[in-house]
Amino acid sequence: MSEEASPPNLLAGRYQLERKLGTGGMGVVYRARDLLHEAFGEPASSVALKRLDETFSACPDAHVLLYSEFALTRRLRHDHVVRVFSFEVDTLHQVAFFTMELLHGMTLDRLLVECPQGVPWQELQPIALQLLDALAYTHQQGILHGDVKPANIMMGEQGLRLFDFGLGRSKMQQTAGLPGLNRSRLNAWTPAYAAPELMAGGGLSAGADLYGAACVIYELAQGERLGERQPDRPLPRPRRLPRHCWSALHSALAMDPQWRSVSVAELREALDGRRHWYLPLRVQPGKSCN
Repeated sequence: MSEEASPPNLLAGRYQLERKLGTGGMGVVYRARDLLHEAFGEPASSVALKRLDETFSACPDAHVLLYSEFALTRRLRHDHVVRVFSFEVDTLHQVAFFTMELLHGMTLDRLLVECPQGVPWQELQPIALQLLDALAYTHQQGILHGDVKPANIMMGEQGLRLFDFGLGRSKMQQTAGLPGLNRSRLNAWTPAYAAPELMAGGGLSAGADLYGAACVIYELAQGERLGERQPDRPLPRPRRLPRHCWSALHSALAMDPQWRSVSVAELREALDGRRHWYLPLRVQPGKSCN
């Protein structure tokens, strides 16, 4: 990146950028010091700051897209969902951004690199349950995440955090048929975790979020991604997943959304061991429950 294209070190006269934490489908996240809070003696003055990357900042509706992500998440209050603080615009540099809690820990994509044979069940189970808790809560609040994948999930001392709602959508807006931003044109879906109907141009749904979460859990249990799937070939049970959990996870992984007969809450119950889930008597041709 050229010096001219480099982001300013100080935004809105308040946020001192320290280092880049990561990049997403359209944004860049930095660790930043909140100099205002620091001046008043706040001991934990660091925040995460998200702004558009240079590619998307030139798009006409780019800042609206960034605000849309902030608006989706600003009222979410859950132990396993990232908390956002404020949306601001640096008028001097014409840079829009929002701040959120600074997460400490390891994203699941990094955890998977360290566990090529899969994560042991005693460690995997709380991760899966917390992820499904976060997803159930956001759905109850009328929010669809849209991009559930290991890189958007962090584990730390405080447990799991689901973040990056950049491809999310409000179910109220979708149900009412209100106009919204066309995120699909960004071509930002991650094929390994995106539900087949999304890749085919269909709309975002709770079932698509469930599919993404199921792919994450499968990968954690197996140590490798599902990969390209053939509808007529059975899906093997992942090596680290207990047998009694497989039917529910198998249902959540159905390529046809009409065959995802398990809900987020029911999948959680099955993985928690409080409920044994059995597939309906009708099964997809070529599918195996073993």
